[in-house]
Amino acid sequence: MKKLITSITIVAAIAACTSSKQATQSATAIDSTKGLKDYYANYFPIGVAVSPHALKTDEAALITQQFNSMTPENCMKWEAIHPKENVYNFKDADSIAAFAQRNHMKLRGHCLCWHNQVPGWVFKNADGTTVGKETLLKRLKEHITTVVTRYKGTIYAWDVVNEAISDKKDEYLRNSPWLQIIGEEYIAKAFEYAHEADPDAVLFYNDYNEIGAIKREKIYKLVTGLKKAGVPIGAVGLQAHWAVNEPSMPQLDSTLQRFVQTGLPLQITELDISVYNKEHDARERRPEDANTAFTPEREQRQLEVYKMCFQLFRKYRKHITGVTFWNVSERYSWLDNFPVKDRKDYPLLFDKNLQPKKAFWQVAKF
Repeated sequence: MKKLITSITIVAAIAACTSSKQATQSATAIDSTKGLKDYYANYFPIGVAVSPHALKTDEAALITQQFNSMTPENCMKWEAIHPKENVYNFKDADSIAAFAQRNHMKLRGHCLCWHNQVPGWVFKNADGTTVGKETLLKRLKEHITTVVTRYKGTIYAWDVVNEAISDKKDEYLRNSPWLQIIGEEYIAKAFEYAHEADPDAVLFYNDYNEIGAIKREKIYKLVTGLKKAGVPIGAVGLQAHWAVNEPSMPQLDSTLQRFVQTGLPLQITELDISVYNKEHDARERRPEDANTAFTPEREQRQLEVYKMCFQLFRKYRKHITGVTFWNVSERYSWLDNFPVKDRKDYPLLFDKNLQPKKAFWQVAKF
């Protein structure tokens, strides 16, 4: 009887071990099908900035697995979509919109009014002289109305005005052609035109360096001023182009808390975390920039910042309505060329082989 009991015990132990191993394998298999959008299903949508080219490569499968929101990186900017006064180029933007619809993904529009990537004709008369205020307002309205109307019902949110705040400590608004020709009211007008074209779209003011105390307060002043004046601004976009040395947890916590005080929803619109210390101005490459390897030290510093950021994003889940990464994988990032030309960076959660980095699991497992 003792031998029989022992045999039964051994068989049971083997069966339990086998069952446990199968369960672990099953759990691993299930986990491998989950994306960031699934881990954050009870928090907020997880988005990514894309190009039409990326949607034709193997990155497309990664995008649909990991994300449930997209932002066109460049092809809805004025230079790309409206290169000449009477010419619109919707092909690339349409392809991204169609992809989003096929895959039941949310789509953000980026962006309607910006000082960069605007063709020269917008600010000039036929004879090359600078246009007047009324002409420029007319062009702004025509552009916004045409673009927003085309994607009405497909794009749920627009970055209406992008980066209007100056980085100079003693200057409030950026001294752009929009400001020079129209004055401060161009910002309110852009929101009004977008709202007229699509009353249901969520309209964002979007800017960077929002973690800096001085610029943060200028953004706060602009947003709350627009809201108080009855301008149809619907949310604030914090770009979040950060790095391994900033923000600190107290800095980011205070930043999010300050923007919560606007009373408007927030989104993290352009998230990436450089493995190099933050530099704000473009510069030429130097000899000390030669080491561009993704070293264990850089990997560790980056994953710690990603972990901290998402801890705080979850803390403010009632106010944050989306987090968007700026690019898909480390095959390409705009930071490969900024601030140092041709210096490779590794600011995202997926490597060049589309595999999750250690930082991914710091974000996904909580």
